[in-house]
Amino acid sequence: MQKREQWKSQLGFLLAAVGSAIGLGNIWRFSYMAYSNGGGAFLIPYITALLTVGIPLLILEFGVGHERIGSAPLAYAKIHKGWEWLGWWAVVFVMFGIELYYTVIIGWCVNYFLLSFDLGWGTDPKAFFFGDFLSLSDGPSKIGQIRTPIFFATIFVWFLNWLIVYRGIQKGVELANKIFMPLLFVLTAILVFWSLTLKGAGEGIKAYLTPDFSKLSSPKVWIDAYSQIFFTLSLGFGIMIAYASYLPAKSDISKNAVLTSVLNCGYSLFAGFAVFSVLGYMAITEGKPVAEVVDKSIGLAFVAYPKALSLMPGGSLFGAIFFLCLVVAGISSSISIIEAFVSAYVDKFNANRRKVATVISVLGALGSIIFTTQGGLFWLDIVDHFLTNYGLIVVGIFESILVGWLFKADILREHINRYSSIRIGRWWNGLIRLFVPIALGVLLIGALYREVQSPYEGYSWGAIILLGVDWILFTVIIAVVFALRPWKTGHRQAGGRSGD
Repeated sequence: MQKREQWKSQLGFLLAAVGSAIGLGNIWRFSYMAYSNGGGAFLIPYITALLTVGIPLLILEFGVGHERIGSAPLAYAKIHKGWEWLGWWAVVFVMFGIELYYTVIIGWCVNYFLLSFDLGWGTDPKAFFFGDFLSLSDGPSKIGQIRTPIFFATIFVWFLNWLIVYRGIQKGVELANKIFMPLLFVLTAILVFWSLTLKGAGEGIKAYLTPDFSKLSSPKVWIDAYSQIFFTLSLGFGIMIAYASYLPAKSDISKNAVLTSVLNCGYSLFAGFAVFSVLGYMAITEGKPVAEVVDKSIGLAFVAYPKALSLMPGGSLFGAIFFLCLVVAGISSSISIIEAFVSAYVDKFNANRRKVATVISVLGALGSIIFTTQGGLFWLDIVDHFLTNYGLIVVGIFESILVGWLFKADILREHINRYSSIRIGRWWNGLIRLFVPIALGVLLIGALYREVQSPYEGYSWGAIILLGVDWILFTVIIAVVFALRPWKTGHRQAGGRSGD
């Protein structure tokens, strides 16, 4: 049986957890969501969601990984042998779903980083992105050819992922995040303070944060806040459970959970200043209101922002820093997904982690190819919609039930409080047992209701079933197969740090 690795320091663990949480969505998703959901008023439901679901569930995942001393499948198997499949499902659909297209998006960012130096997207960034760059086909059924620049950038991203995970916890994941996270914070600070000096920056910030409290009466705003908190903290991925399992016995679980959550959410808010200052500059320059230049998600990063960069002084350098931020944020998240799966596989089959990391990286790179084709954006959109709106939320609901009711939240709470400087009371039990599964259940029901009303984004039901529903079902089957395989280690028979 291999000796379990440990973090070299508490700081290394914290930076790795923050690195997993801070991803592409922190930069391009949060700021648009806040803008469209009441500006500064959105912080009320956002902070409420953080306190009632985000931090409690992150404490749960850190606590389970640390107390049961294992990856998600091992930790769940130690709680109840019939629930091992849930841990496998989390790491399987994230590794062989989300990771496959996430690395491709990072590949886009690598391409745009290189394009930034001469503003290679030209005068019409929209036409360039969808036409010249993606060569977008007519729909998901028309896969088309592999886009060579995207393919090679994606292979480069996979190589970096492999290299970091291959080197292990201390010399790979921890060391990488000790470099990536300070670099990301410094680069983002440069972007924010530079953008604030631009003409029109004030108008952009005003659009970003001016509170519209009337929006708070809309259920959608609250649903968006809870969705964003759940996704941004990497909850349901199995990542935080694996990361916490590498902590030494005397670890401050609740403090680390609070710090990870606050740093992640604070970064999202801070990065939004750079995004909207630049959009404000573009609005003033073109004589338009901010509302007409704002775009969401991918459109914000690859269409609206490049257009603004073409207008501003020093736009090429600013663009290079911006897309480098996206690459760094993306890599720090993608390595955590691979590590979660590698940890699970090594725990169960006592395999050599370097061999597992290599095989998984090769399989992942091959799986990513479909997303580098002309129809790749459609595949990405459908698969992402189903895995994030259904897979992650279902895992969150089940792990709340498993820990809150079958494991008994009191056992875990006592373990967490043993060495934590921020003690959690019985209120945490209530949140985990009742509030969290109910809140996530509402998100799930809302998503299902919208699905039944009309097919997602107007796609055909055939495409939705084949790429969305079947992808989820396939990962469930794979998870069950893994769970039914016999353990090659004595890990599962062992209890946790608190005993059984």
